[in-house]
This record gives sequence, C-alpha cells and structure tokens, in this order.
Amino acid sequence: MKVLVTGATGFLGGWLVRRLLDEGNEVRIIKRPKSSLDEIEGLPLEIVPGDVTDEKSIAEACRGIDSVFHLAGLIAYTKTQRAAMEQVNVAGTAHVLRACRDSGVRRLVHLSSVVAIGASFDGRQPLNEESKFNVGHLDLGYFETKHKAEILVKEAVVRGDVDAVMINPSTIYGRADAKKGSRKTQLKVAQGKFPVYPPGGVNVVAVEDVVDGIMAAWRKGRTGERYIMSGENLLLKDVFEMIARASGVKPPSIGLPKAAVFAIGKVGDVMESMGRKGPLNTENAWTAVLYHWFDSEKAQREFGMKFKPASHAIEQSVRWMKENHLA
Repeated sequence: MKVLVTGATGFLGGWLVRRLLDEGNEVRIIKRPKSSLDEIEGLPLEIVPGDVTDEKSIAEACRGIDSVFHLAGLIAYTKTQRAAMEQVNVAGTAHVLRACRDSGVRRLVHLSSVVAIGASFDGRQPLNEESKFNVGHLDLGYFETKHKAEILVKEAVVRGDVDAVMINPSTIYGRADAKKGSRKTQLKVAQGKFPVYPPGGVNVVAVEDVVDGIMAAWRKGRTGERYIMSGENLLLKDVFEMIARASGVKPPSIGLPKAAVFAIGKVGDVMESMGRKGPLNTENAWTAVLYHWFDSEKAQREFGMKFKPASHAIEQSVRWMKENHLA
C-alpha cells in the first residue's frame, strides 16, 4: 500500500516510518528544507520536498496515495510561537484535509494529542475521549491549536470529505526522544542538573505502544473517533525520580509549590517581552501544575492493546541518552 507520512523526520515519525516499511508498505514522506533525515537515513523512502503550511506541496504529495499519516506539528509553550502553531497545527491540518479530499485518499490518521482533550486541575479523575475541552479559559497555544485541528478533522468527516481517525498520545518516551526540543528538562534531570520538581502530573506512554496504536487505528479505528494512547499516570516528582534512577544520578529533591511556579512564570513573561528567554513562562507554569492524566480503556477494549510500564519507556529513553553521551 502506498502511504504518505507528514512529520516523518521527527521522533515518532521515524518510528512509524520503520514500522510501515517493515510491514511492506511503500512510504512517501514530505520533507522541509531544514529537516534532518538522521533517524531515517538510508531507508527506502520516496522523499518529496514540501511543508504542511504550503497547500500546493501537500496537494502534490497526496497524489496517488492510499492513506495519509499526519504527524507534522509544532509544540511550543510561549506566546511568541502562537502564530507559528496556528500555521502548522491548524492551517497545516486544513491543507492536509483538502488534499486528502481532492486526491481521494482512502484513510487519514491524524496524530493529535491529549492536550486537545484538556487536563485535570486536581488529578482526581483521569480524562477520556468523551471529556469536554476544559482549559480554553487558559488560552494555552499548543492546547488550543491541537484542539482546533481536531475540530477541523471532525468537520471534514461529517461533510464526507475524508475517512479519518484521530490518535491522542500522552507524553511519549523511548529511544531518541531526547532529540525533541520539549525534552530539555528531562535531559537536565538525567544529567543531575535539575534540583526541583513542580506539583503536577503526566501520563507516560512507550513509543512502541503509540506506533502499535496508530497501526491499529489505521486498520480498525472507527471513522471520526479519537483514541487515547496512554500508559501510567504519575506525578512529575515520580517521573523525575525514574529518570534520575535510570541515569544513576541524584533525583530532584526540592518541591516547588504552585505559587512559586507561577511567580517564576511571571518573571519569564517579562523577560520574553524584552526579547530574552527566562527559565519559565506562564504557559509553561500552567503545563507544569496541571495533571495530564488519561484513561486508555477505549484503545485497550477496541484494539486489544496492553501498555508497557512507564519504567520501560523511561529506561529506553535514558539508555539512548547514555549511548549518545547526553547523560
């Protein structure tokens, strides 16, 4: 089967491309001029130049394609990147949807995120696929743009433009994840250079499980449905301890109260307004104190999935860091 993967040069994209090739598919990827092919170098891929923000290049890339895996996206937690996220995450998804419709693509797998669902403010109840988006009042750019992109996909399905299914992974760990720009804190923890931990929580999922979920959704997912890919719900303190333990360093020992996190975020906002980068801003602060806890029962029930423990995913992540002399 001939498939197109956007975002193929990223962490998850590289894992997915390998799986698609291993299962005998012909894979076409779209590559921006500055994107690195390090993770997929030498694989038998058809590489076409383009960008999801360029509607013409996406339209050309979709020609003759059976299925599209739309992974391209921009993760950022600063207002300075809001316009770019609107372009990539929202407008880029609209371009992919139109190209799928015009080219008669059989199925679209849209890689969303749990942030499109929301987060818990108190950690009492993990969210699921039916949870209402509950963080709109915070106006967090990444959350908002991924939520908007999902709305576009759902609307396209209702119109009959495309047969699409959505995947909502939580925080993905595994080999090579340290290359992600959003993993700077975890890298510092692995190096023993991050002494503090905030009060929030995250869900850790292994990259292998997310790829399994993408493939299952492609084959068996119900049109217009979203599927959460999540493993263990953990406090950030516990995640940092797991990273430190796997790295053989001292874990962060200073717990920051919520008020302190927001105070640092306010200072970061002022620094950013002056063109300087602070340790944290208000968007980072909110992300750090929320509980990103989710329930993957739907994927387990419909796809027969079993998710690996967080310790496995984190150990694989740290092992790769060590092999590449990063920790």
